[in-house]
Amino acid sequence: MSRYDSAKTSVDDSNAYSKAVHLFAMVLTISVFPLIWVGGLVTTYGAGMAVPDWPGTYGWNMFLYPPSTWLYGGFDLMVEHGHRLLGSLSGVLAIGLLIAALLFEKRRWFKWWCLFVLLAVIAQGVLGGVRVRLDARTFAMIHGCTGQLFLAIATATAVMSSRWWIRARQALENSKNSKTSEVATLARTPATRTLARAATALLLFAYCQVVAGAQLRHVTGGTEPGSFMALVHIHLTLAAVVLIASLLVAALVVRPGRLLGGVRSPGLFILAFVFLQICLGLATWIVNYAVPWQELMPELARYTIQAKGYWESVIVTAHVATGALIVSMATVLCLRSWRSRAVASH
Repeated sequence: MSRYDSAKTSVDDSNAYSKAVHLFAMVLTISVFPLIWVGGLVTTYGAGMAVPDWPGTYGWNMFLYPPSTWLYGGFDLMVEHGHRLLGSLSGVLAIGLLIAALLFEKRRWFKWWCLFVLLAVIAQGVLGGVRVRLDARTFAMIHGCTGQLFLAIATATAVMSSRWWIRARQALENSKNSKTSEVATLARTPATRTLARAATALLLFAYCQVVAGAQLRHVTGGTEPGSFMALVHIHLTLAAVVLIASLLVAALVVRPGRLLGGVRSPGLFILAFVFLQICLGLATWIVNYAVPWQELMPELARYTIQAKGYWESVIVTAHVATGALIVSMATVLCLRSWRSRAVASH
């Protein structure tokens, strides 16, 4: 190993971890999930234009708009204005992340990455504002897709700022000679190339499924039946692909002697989330369109579809949110798999 490589390893393994940076990254990632959930409610209830102006709220500064007005002024107003406030919170956390990175982060590339995160959240907010200004469903669909993309970016930030990421090389080198709990948690043996590639494919397929679901979710009454059914078939096909990929990943992460610590849990969580997502997808279809075999089941025949009913809205929005969890966990698995490959090759 050259002097440069030794110095680089020393920085990566000993000095680069910052608790403050990782804390901001974790809180930012956690904050994005309720943002996606409330954003899903905005679409479910058609509340995107409950506040017709932007960046203000009915002429008020968004942050000074009286809480009693939007908390008790109708559910559509509450979810739309609440969505804006949650988005602003993510922006504030992204600013805090960048400041913490400038102060404490040793890796120059990661400082630039944190700047990218801030620009991404600003762009997402502007995209939401354009959706309001133009009152365009197309921008609403794009805004929803980029929201889940930002969750993946925030998740990646949390992974790359973690102690696990920083010390993966050191843990891997020590794993053969130590049986401490820390080493058992951080490293065993590197992830296989097959697992890393499968995790990457799973992430790509899961995000494509998000895009397909967004198109299906934003169809209008003027959509041709053939176009609608084509979207349904694409969505179902991608669901099958994601299921197969998640089963493959789960099989790879449970194989003994093939794991760098931190890979097994996200792989199994993904499989659980995918099965939950399939159940929620079926429930979403039932609450939106009933089922084609309802004449065979009197209980379903008596079910009345209620537009924007409470449980119907919860099910549909949970379907969107679970898709976000799959994308987030797939991001974790993908990055950890490739990181273990990278440290093993040096």
